Amino acid sequence: MSNARQSHLLIPPKSEWGEYQSITPQQAGWDLLHFAARKMRQGERWQHTTGQTEMAVVILGGTCTVEYSGGVFEHIGERENVFSGMPTAVYFPRNVTFTIQAESESLDIAYGWCATDQDHPVQLIRPQDVRVEIRGGGNATRQINDIIPPGFDCHRLVVVEVYTPAGNWSSYPPHKHDVHRESEDGTLLEADLEEIYFYKVDRPHGYAVQRVYTPDRRLDELILAQHNDLVLVPEGYHPVVAAHGYTIYYLNMLAGSAQSLANSDDPEHAWIKETWVDKDPRVPVVK
Repeated sequence: MSNARQSHLLIPPKSEWGEYQSITPQQAGWDLLHFAARKMRQGERWQHTTGQTEMAVVILGGTCTVEYSGGVFEHIGERENVFSGMPTAVYFPRNVTFTIQAESESLDIAYGWCATDQDHPVQLIRPQDVRVEIRGGGNATRQINDIIPPGFDCHRLVVVEVYTPAGNWSSYPPHKHDVHRESEDGTLLEADLEEIYFYKVDRPHGYAVQRVYTPDRRLDELILAQHNDLVLVPEGYHPVVAAHGYTIYYLNMLAGSAQSLANSDDPEHAWIKETWVDKDPRVPVVK
């Protein structure tokens, strides 16, 4: 296995302010998914044109006003940071120019985008629109907030955020989504998806450990993920564990062969689901 802080799948943050995290398909070695995160000071403005891409912007913390060619969303964003409440997000289709102005003392946003040849409406996702799912059991209990879930009115993007209490496992049992498989009747069994994990930690010095591995172990990396780190999942299984004492948040953005989360569990560990009889009472972490 590679050194935990030297993995080619790990992208550390590059600054504290401005666009402090980013990845392109060329850098990631895949075809579709771009990602970036930006921290803005009060009054600062950022403008972007989607071109031939669709984009999801998630407000991680702070308040802003978003103006776009068809209207304005004023004073959106209801949480100070990801550990203090539910998310607000905006979906932008192709060929839209928008401007985000920070209204709080600081504004932390993350955005993912990918190529599209389809047209969909601009959509505001408020905290009350986000479905919460409690997944797993025992010390593999975690909270999933569906921001742009499968079935959302878009082309490829899927966006969820996940809270893993201290000491718990997440993305468990290990699962993968790196081939497109359908049953004889056309049911999607697994989608081929590119995925990022963008991490936040509730206390300084905290961390998670993530493994990314293929069935044949051609890829087998053990990664130490800290605050504002980005982990790439181009293929393979990718479980996570939160260090004792630290609640871990990660934002998942995905794009690929279908607007879906269809996946397959590692058959060596799928049996673990049968042992789950209760949920961790610390979940949900945020409401």
